[in-house]
Amino acid sequence: MTDLQSRPSQLPLDSALPPTGTGASDTGASDAARLNWLRAGVLGANDGIISIAGLIIGVAGATSQIGPILTAGVAGLVAGAASMALGEYVSVSSQRDAERSLIARARRRIDDDPAAGLDDLTAVYRRKGASEATARAVAEELTAHDVHAAHIDAQLTLDPDDLTNPTHAAISSGISFTVGALLPLLAIWLAPAAFRVSVTFVAVLLALALTGSASATIGGAGRTRAVLRMVVGGAVAMAISFAIGNLLGVSGI
Repeated sequence: MTDLQSRPSQLPLDSALPPTGTGASDTGASDAARLNWLRAGVLGANDGIISIAGLIIGVAGATSQIGPILTAGVAGLVAGAASMALGEYVSVSSQRDAERSLIARARRRIDDDPAAGLDDLTAVYRRKGASEATARAVAEELTAHDVHAAHIDAQLTLDPDDLTNPTHAAISSGISFTVGALLPLLAIWLAPAAFRVSVTFVAVLLALALTGSASATIGGAGRTRAVLRMVVGGAVAMAISFAIGNLLGVSGI
């Protein structure tokens, strides 16, 4: 008992509450970041598949000439990839600006009132289930190591040196959309003229089944429901696009 009382900070630091920036917290954050990037990549590819498939199937419903179909598909690919990249850049930039603002405010508060900052950090570990003495010991040791990092990690769950890069996010989003969009384009381009629509339809549904399964695996959800949702949604979208294109083509508009 005496030995435990003489080393109050060892329990949380060595087991239940790993120190900032080391051990399980770093591994968990890194794994979560990788999963988020992977999920975003799958969703971007899925957007490319559905968007361009619907577009070219609709044009194919209006004309059997491959030129207009490919022109519309390539234009849609470029516009879609640019839109995805720009949207992601703006979104992530706004998020990073907000995170930087939170970090700056946290640093000012810590510098202006270190005692209140220590109380806040202690309260964080108390809410995680540590006793008052243990929470205080953890807060004091982490504060002694890096006062700003300790507070920012515990209270904001942010790493000032590892904020999301909007340029990387934009490039990743644009590339994933492009990769997905290429599949229906290649399918309708390479398929025999008489089977362009049917070959593209099947290729797109297979691709959607794959992305649906991947999304379910990443998110830990049931694969069957995710795959059915993607396949049915894609089939309905392409059927509607083809019907509208065919109607416009027949009417001569």
